[in-house]
Amino acid sequence: MEPQKSVPPVLPRMIDNKQLPYFKYHPNPIETGAFTISTPITCDCCKQQTSVYYTNPFYSANDVEFLCPWCIAGGQAAEKFNGEFQDYCGIEGISASPEQPDSIHFERQAIDELVLRTPGYRGWQQEVWLSHCGDLCAFVGYVGWDEIKDKLEFFVDLDRDCEALHAGKEDLPKYLRNNGSCQGYLFQCLHCGKYRLYFDCD
Repeated sequence: MEPQKSVPPVLPRMIDNKQLPYFKYHPNPIETGAFTISTPITCDCCKQQTSVYYTNPFYSANDVEFLCPWCIAGGQAAEKFNGEFQDYCGIEGISASPEQPDSIHFERQAIDELVLRTPGYRGWQQEVWLSHCGDLCAFVGYVGWDEIKDKLEFFVDLDRDCEALHAGKEDLPKYLRNNGSCQGYLFQCLHCGKYRLYFDCD
């Protein structure tokens, strides 16, 4: 059995008589909880009423409460509020020190799409975005051991992902719990379809 080659978005989906934008690196943001659907509110960016709005981290010096998916996808939100949806230094392979070169080179447009036009996810600690095949991965969702135990053959190298976080794969059945103190974050390569895992603790 081959792994699925991409994360299928739940499309088309109409909200407020408009189709929800497609996010390459976060294809199903409603399912992951990045967006909430509720009674209409006003988007802080476009000042239009929207019944779907962003609820995950947005790094900006401005006081921003509500953002609609269309302002995120178009880049207007990041531009207007000089903000980012993913910490640049939280991208795997990007060096936090100007004196240390990046260990992975990504196309500039890929970085911009992730940081400026893609809804992020919410971690216990600083969120990290994984990569594979020379590109950023897509965020699939929040997982525990129960959600990944039947997918182990489809991971790039689960042992290596665990070792990078100073843990062993044998620890996962005991500690990794969805919505638990040790939370897993599942990513999928957009090119080979294989999975990668990141996790952190409260």
